[in-house]
Amino acid sequence: MKPDDPAPPTVIVIVAAIIEDEDGRLLLVRKRGTDRFMQPGGKIDPGETAAEALIRELREELTLVVTPADLVYLGRFDAPAANEAGHVVDAEIFFVTAGGQAVASAEIEELIWMSPADAASVALAPLTVDVLMPVLAAR
Repeated sequence: MKPDDPAPPTVIVIVAAIIEDEDGRLLLVRKRGTDRFMQPGGKIDPGETAAEALIRELREELTLVVTPADLVYLGRFDAPAANEAGHVVDAEIFFVTAGGQAVASAEIEELIWMSPADAASVALAPLTVDVLMPVLAAR
């Protein structure tokens, strides 16, 4: 690296859930103090597996109770972080079967159920719009 090269972006390791309802709408959340919607999830704590972190985050942020049997691993993806300039998210993504009513809790300001047709009218995180929406459209 040359002295005038920009510093590499900071990587934030996260886990996120793709939760769809019976109409094919995605559950998206907006954290307090931000303007972009994204998949629910969050940072993986030391000693946690990605699945354990997702189960914890869904309980804390949305009051959803899920078990490992409700998770189907989709893959690992990266994208620019939505709310932290100069950062990249390294995200492990799971499809989640979630029973019950999601309720915005903890740092979640708002949740929405978005149809793919509504995507252009919603401010979305780069991981959602650039990576996950095309993956879902290709299914």
